[in-house]
Amino acid sequence: MALLDNSIQSASALIIDSNATSRSLLSAQLRDLGVQTVRQATRIHDARMILEHKAYDIVLCDYHFDGTEMSGQDLLDELRREQLLPYSTVFVMVTGEATYAKVAEAAEAALDAYLIKPYTSASLSERLSHARHRKRILKEIFEAIEKQDFESAANHCLARFNARAEFWLYAARIGAELLLRLARHDEAQKLYNAIIDARTVPWARLGVARTELAAGNAIAARRTLETLIGEIPDYADSYDVMGRVQMEQGEIEGALRTYRMAATLTPGCLLRQQSCGSLAFYAGQRGEAIKMLERTMAQGLRSKLFDMLSLMLVGFMRFDNKDSKGLKYAQDALLQELERKPGTKRLQRFDLVFHALRKLQERKIGDALEISRQFATEIDNEDFNLEAATVLVGLWVRLASQEIQLDEMDVLMQRVGLRFCTSKASTELLVSMTENNLAVAEEFRRCHTKIFEVAETAMRHSMRGSARTGVELLIQQGEATRNAKLIDMAALVLKRHAEKIEDAPALAERISQLQNLYVLPLGISNSRSRAAGGLALRT
Repeated sequence: MALLDNSIQSASALIIDSNATSRSLLSAQLRDLGVQTVRQATRIHDARMILEHKAYDIVLCDYHFDGTEMSGQDLLDELRREQLLPYSTVFVMVTGEATYAKVAEAAEAALDAYLIKPYTSASLSERLSHARHRKRILKEIFEAIEKQDFESAANHCLARFNARAEFWLYAARIGAELLLRLARHDEAQKLYNAIIDARTVPWARLGVARTELAAGNAIAARRTLETLIGEIPDYADSYDVMGRVQMEQGEIEGALRTYRMAATLTPGCLLRQQSCGSLAFYAGQRGEAIKMLERTMAQGLRSKLFDMLSLMLVGFMRFDNKDSKGLKYAQDALLQELERKPGTKRLQRFDLVFHALRKLQERKIGDALEISRQFATEIDNEDFNLEAATVLVGLWVRLASQEIQLDEMDVLMQRVGLRFCTSKASTELLVSMTENNLAVAEEFRRCHTKIFEVAETAMRHSMRGSARTGVELLIQQGEATRNAKLIDMAALVLKRHAEKIEDAPALAERISQLQNLYVLPLGISNSRSRAAGGLALRT
């Protein structure tokens, strides 16, 4: 057979299939087409680990795998969501007639091609040729993304979309993702709506919900998602975004129910299992939480998709259950990761907490208190985020349960609350970590009330013609509490009334300095982007 294209001999391929005969056939067909480097994997777990550490030009993946609940589509979803597939990779799903509908729908969203069994060498060649041709046509977009020049990449996509040039629909989707990243929400929604008009697909409608959520309109996003879920109840990505909306609105129990559904639809998905387990922890459903999180430890502890926060939550639960062996096992797993990434501040904080819990378990209360105080000194640090705050609260309430006098705890919890009670969601998350310590829970709710009272007072000043007084109040309180909501509100009020404030540039400089210090991404999970229903922008 002739070579597929001029560059195929330098291409590398990965075949993921549990059937030895199928693997052998695909390997031979790829070599006939000119592919020189072909690697094989028999299990999804192995394939995921391979793709986490090396990029391949071509991936051929079977849809069904015996002995596991995870499908090839689940693998693709995780790789896409975790930015482990570069745009240059051609991902082809191989499926039988029984799963054709699911795979065809997935092809609308993220696949480059799919093959229906039984297939011929000619059909494989045709699919690969078309997919690689599309990669070449859109090369300038992909290269701009690899350089992190997202403005240029988005403009290339918009130009192709407006001209209705070859592959404009695919370029529109990439462009919408880029515009979302660049906070150009109206333009992103326009692209998604255009895609819907051209071809009604669930991921485009989900994209509309994501733009609404990113623009701060959670109510509209919720309406869009409720309609989408009602019409297509088995579209798992829509539950991911709905869970985010519910968390934004402080509905931990509701988000847990939503993620349970997502995990049920994709039982082999490591990310959704972790999300479900974490939310079960925050909702107080500890039996469910430890079952799901320890299952993810067993399935993917060494995977890049595994979030080390899961280990920390398991550590808390093993301590509460007086399980010294389980606590040590979780700590040892963390230490192995810390050895691989010794300078990671996040892991160092988790390590401190594990050491304190071990000392408490050994009844070395003085040592545990010293470590807890060491951790508490970091509260005012720039990189101390909501996740760190929840872990700190979890440690100190367990310390308080030892019936010892903790004179500094009231002040400590107040400082945490004033900084991180930025919304109902963050407040409820902190409350969920208090382990029925009513005094601490009430303190967080008081802090939430105080922050919103400051915000309301500032808004009243601005509406009564004293905008500068309002801005000054927000700056002063933002500086004192390090609360991101107050700092951002100061910027918004100043922007709206800048023409009426003589020293607006000086105030803007003060606000900018505070934003650089304390307005951080406050997500409870790690910093990796997880845009359900979106194409990952690999960087």
